[in-house]
Amino acid sequence: MSDRELLATYVEAWWTSVGDFVDLLEEVPEDEWGTPTDLPGWDVKACASHTAHLESILAGRPEETADVGEPPHVAGLMGLYTEIGVVNRRDRSPADIVEEIRTVTAERHAWLLEHMPEDAAAQPETTFGGVPWNWGTLLRNRPLDVWMHEQDVRRAVGRPGHLDTLGAQHTADYLSEGFGYVVGKRVAPPAGTTAVLDVEGSPTQAVEVDDDGRAQRLSAPPEEPTVGLAMDRGTFIVLAGGRRTVSPDAVTVTGDAALAQQVLANLGTTP
Repeated sequence: MSDRELLATYVEAWWTSVGDFVDLLEEVPEDEWGTPTDLPGWDVKACASHTAHLESILAGRPEETADVGEPPHVAGLMGLYTEIGVVNRRDRSPADIVEEIRTVTAERHAWLLEHMPEDAAAQPETTFGGVPWNWGTLLRNRPLDVWMHEQDVRRAVGRPGHLDTLGAQHTADYLSEGFGYVVGKRVAPPAGTTAVLDVEGSPTQAVEVDDDGRAQRLSAPPEEPTVGLAMDRGTFIVLAGGRRTVSPDAVTVTGDAALAQQVLANLGTTP
C-alpha cells in the first residue's frame, strides 16, 4: 500500500467518525450537555468543544487563546492547550458547536480529498498547538481522537454503541499496537517475559522482553506466555484510553496474575 493509499484510509476513518459523532451530539438533549464524562473535569460539552477547536485549527482557522487558569484536572502543556477550546466555547450553544464541527470538517475533508498527501513522513503546513507531527501521525491520530470522544459521550449519556465502525476498528488496532511499550517500558518485567494481548476484532499482540528491557514483537504468540490478557473491544478501549476501571471478570487472564494486574494498571496510553 502506498503512503497516499494508507493516508486515505485514515481520512476515511476520521470522516466517518466525525459523521457519527455529530449525529450523536444532535441526539443529546441540551440539558444533558452538562453530564460529566470519564475525563476528569470534562462534560459532554467539553468533549464537543475540544473537537470543534482542534478541527477548526486544522481547517485553517487562527490559533485560539484563552485564560484557562489552573484547573485541577489539567496536567502538562498539551492539557492546557486543549482546555482553550473548552473555555472559549462555554457560552456557545450546543447547536452552534455542532454546526462548527460540521462546517470545518466538511471544508477539511474536501481539501484532503483534493490534496491527499503523497508522503506520510512529510510535514503538514498546519498542526494544532505546534505539535511536530508528520502527515502519518496527524491523520492517524484524528479518527482515534474523534471516535474516543464519541464513546466518552455515549457512556456519559447512556447511549452505547458504534463499537464496530471504521473508527472503532482503527482505534482499537492503533491502541493495541502500544502493548509492547506498556509491557517493556511501563511494567518492565525481567528479560524473557512473554506477554500476549487478545482484543476481540483486532490482531493479537505478542511480545517478549529482551536483555535491554525492550518488548520485542513476536511473529506468533507462544503456547504458554508468561501472561496473557483477553477482552472485548469495549473493555479494551476504556482501559487503553485511561477512562475507567472494569470489573475483574471483563478480562480473561492466563499465567502470572500479579503481572497481569500490573499490565492492566498501565494499559492507558492516551488521554
